[in-house]
Amino acid sequence: MGASASGAGQDADEEARRRLNAYTYLSAPERLEHVAIMRVFCGTLLADLAVPDIMAKLREAGASAAGLDADTLTVRLEQLVQWGNLLRSSHTVNASSISEYQRSRSRYQLSKLGERIQRDADGVLAEADAAREVSNELLALVERGLRELADLVTAPGGIEPQDGLERISTLFVQFTEFADSIRDFYAYLGQVLSRYDLDSAEYQGFKELLLDYVEAITEDVAFRAPRISAALDTLWPHIPALLDRLDSHAQGLTGLSAQAQAQAHGESRPEVRIQRSRGRELADWEGLRGWFSDTDGQGSQVDQLRDATLRALQSLLANAKRMLRSATGEMSRRKDLLRLARWFDEAAPRDAHDIAVAAFGLYGARHLGIPPATDEVVPAYTSWWTGPVVEVPVALRERGSRAQRGRASAVEDHSAQKQLLREAARQRAAARAAAADELRSASGRFAEVRLTSAALGLLLELLATALGNAQLSRPVSTDGERTAAFDLDSAISEDAELRIRLTVRRTAGTRTVLYSADGDLLLDDLELDIARTSAAVDGEAEASVS
Repeated sequence: MGASASGAGQDADEEARRRLNAYTYLSAPERLEHVAIMRVFCGTLLADLAVPDIMAKLREAGASAAGLDADTLTVRLEQLVQWGNLLRSSHTVNASSISEYQRSRSRYQLSKLGERIQRDADGVLAEADAAREVSNELLALVERGLRELADLVTAPGGIEPQDGLERISTLFVQFTEFADSIRDFYAYLGQVLSRYDLDSAEYQGFKELLLDYVEAITEDVAFRAPRISAALDTLWPHIPALLDRLDSHAQGLTGLSAQAQAQAHGESRPEVRIQRSRGRELADWEGLRGWFSDTDGQGSQVDQLRDATLRALQSLLANAKRMLRSATGEMSRRKDLLRLARWFDEAAPRDAHDIAVAAFGLYGARHLGIPPATDEVVPAYTSWWTGPVVEVPVALRERGSRAQRGRASAVEDHSAQKQLLREAARQRAAARAAAADELRSASGRFAEVRLTSAALGLLLELLATALGNAQLSRPVSTDGERTAAFDLDSAISEDAELRIRLTVRRTAGTRTVLYSADGDLLLDDLELDIARTSAAVDGEAEASVS
């Protein structure tokens, strides 16, 4: 049991790490470009976009990423895929060249986690510093909805399931909006009251805000909280039966998920997690009850609201005392400055420098013999204010000595990093070797197999090299004149390390189709032949090089 609990904890940590990685694009150096790209995807529903589509939408929006070229944009998109904000979507691509195929074969769509994070980020960027009004009128609607629901549930025959669904959904939407507005307003209030530089006009405005607006909020909450608690106490014994009745009437996605998993019985398919609507779970009702009543001995949200209001008033009084002391002269430094002036007047020149250092911390200039860079010539008329800065070593700046103190640190051990790099290189080499074996086995029957992404990538690499090294010639017709078409004399590419050779022949009227996990590639008038290079040829090549 201990091992299983440890494994479950590791899985939970890994899942949390994966989700938190989706926030990385908001702090990356290219975060403005990433945000502009994510806004393009958030403006669509169930749409997969290719690189040309995204470039066109970025130019239309005039975003900061509008000037990105196709290669740079592809790098940004692949990075968002690694972080979990985007997903790849495969489809058949019609392209006129290999480079166009490589750019267009991958299409991207928005992930659920990426959409949620971008939506929250846009909300923070738009309204983070604004004072949000408290939706106080919703509290009266919550009280009325709970009392009406309690009357209907306790009546003979109970409540109609559809009517119960509508009332519960409306009730929790109203409560969630009210609770969110309370949290946002008090967060803004704490940010303002933490300032100690308020002038009289700002203080007057915030005083009216606290004494009028906050007082109205706390009075309304204190008035309605006992009524809401009483309605919840009446309704509470009937909540489990009410939820069961609503589930039997309309299961929503939960029923669809159960059917899908029943059909997939015996197959290893991932479980579909469902997030229920607010009010459909007992935990939602416990949270609603805990907001108005102390159910766990930790205090209710109403008590925390009362304490927060008291702390806000105390901060306001502290600002008032500070401004009163300043207005009455208690904080004036005139007497101290006059005493300091008298000391300067009576002191000798050497003592006056010491007094200035002690009073203002203005130490004299220290001339350090550090020449500037040899390649940097500074004219004599250049001012120190605008001239280049000379870096002064910390030891010389603090101790006035260049001598090193302490013993030298040990050489850092990079063996673990080297082992990781060697392992990564070994895995890449093994993947390329497997792709080469797959291509050799598929040669001559490309229409019967579906290549993996690695095999298709290696084939495109060899094909691009072969076409780049190909020699073109015009064949001679029967009458002795050269025709307008071209033939490929020697379109061959090899990889000596993988021992694979690709031969490309031009044959009019042939169609070679390559099926892969990334899409289908159609080659007109070209035949491909893949073979293994002999070890003897490799050995001769090594001998000639040596």
